[in-house]
Amino acid sequence: MQSLQQQTDAKIAEGRQKNPAFMQKVDEIIAQSKSFLQGNDALKLAQTAPQFSLPNANGQTISLANLLQKGPVVVTFYRGSWCPYCNLQLRALQARLSDINALGAQLVAISPQIPDGTMTQDEISKLDFEVLSDQDATVAAQFGVAWQVPEFLSEHMRVDRELDLEAINNGNSKILPIPATFVINREGKVTWRFVDVDYRTRSEPDDIINALTALS
Repeated sequence: MQSLQQQTDAKIAEGRQKNPAFMQKVDEIIAQSKSFLQGNDALKLAQTAPQFSLPNANGQTISLANLLQKGPVVVTFYRGSWCPYCNLQLRALQARLSDINALGAQLVAISPQIPDGTMTQDEISKLDFEVLSDQDATVAAQFGVAWQVPEFLSEHMRVDRELDLEAINNGNSKILPIPATFVINREGKVTWRFVDVDYRTRSEPDDIINALTALS
């Protein structure tokens, strides 16, 4: 079975073949973003994670405090169901969810999309973890992973992808989370993290599981 990185590399290669000029521009923007150290404000190891309460796909409120009562929590931020790299990531996490749960941990995925719009009911039924809605990216900002989307990418999503992010995110068309994953122990402290402004790069499920194993 291919690793998540191998799958995303294949997706990037496919994008370069279909639209090399666009992917070159993305490379330039990502490099520029990294040069400005975007993402360096993300929660650091040993810091206390901010408490949050967010609606899931069924409109139920899920709080970090309640989740932590049961054990460690893996919090992953993703851009939305319209992002192919995010979908690869969620499927990869679902495939390893039993290993995550076996270590006493729970997984939650957070995006700005509105409840019931994050994924279709059929897609939701295939995920055994919570998918939460952070419409105005407030929680993403508290975790230090909110990102002002460059106009070039906004235009691409609006024109080329025909995505109405303002409607998808209930008014928020400019702020998206940096794809990031945090492992939080029962005391609410960050014990492992992965943050990369390059939305094409995601944490490997194996690394998350290794971090949880170290906790146990």
